[in-house]
Amino acid sequence: MKFVSWNVNGVRAAHKKGLLDFMEKTQADVICLQEAKCHPGDVQHIVWPHGYEVFWNPAVKKGYSGTVIFTRAKPKAVSLGIGMKGHDDEGRVITAEYDDFYLLNVYQPNSQRGLTRLKYRTGEWDPAFLAYLKKLEKRGKPVIFCGDLNVAHTELDLKNPTTNRRNAGFTEEERGNFSKLLASGFVDTFREFEKGPGHYTWWSQMMNCRARNIGWRVDYFVVSGKLQTALKRAWISPEVMGSDHCPVGLEIG
Repeated sequence: MKFVSWNVNGVRAAHKKGLLDFMEKTQADVICLQEAKCHPGDVQHIVWPHGYEVFWNPAVKKGYSGTVIFTRAKPKAVSLGIGMKGHDDEGRVITAEYDDFYLLNVYQPNSQRGLTRLKYRTGEWDPAFLAYLKKLEKRGKPVIFCGDLNVAHTELDLKNPTTNRRNAGFTEEERGNFSKLLASGFVDTFREFEKGPGHYTWWSQMMNCRARNIGWRVDYFVVSGKLQTALKRAWISPEVMGSDHCPVGLEIG
């Protein structure tokens, strides 16, 4: 089964930059988009590729955040959010239950410039999200979650770790929480196949950073440890344009 995840930085903007062509060519069973920045009614004129069922979780605030799942395989059930008041107004999580696993599309909060949202991100969101993941696992199925997690886990995951120590996405608090999540029984799938540096999924739109590959790896597929032996490949597609992020993928079998 093939999965693709992409922070498109606005579905309407990405549509003008070739989103439909990408979706047709990738031939994924499931496509997860983050930062949709729209409600379904805003894009009802778009004819999506044939064969996908679409599930939206828009933010209450217009033009902000939001997630979407396109899936060829019909889920047994779909739920929005993580079931906690105060966390679910921003359209950040969609959970699709399949026969053998749960799939979550997630757009984790950014700690923001000046770390104005770091306390919320690391003290409230991260613990709540991990608790939700473990709750799903207790139901008897492993979990796959993907999306823009807004954290570069190790120094290998960004070009300039030294100068970014206290910047959003590379604080000790954010990285520590991601380490804790992995230690609780989850696997960063890309690192199962690629151990080296230089692989990024987001680049600043300033100073020609993408062409110079001065980037961060903040987009992931993470799975329950039970799925580790089912991993066939995980990849990053930096050649795909249309957003300041690029798609990432996972295949299991």
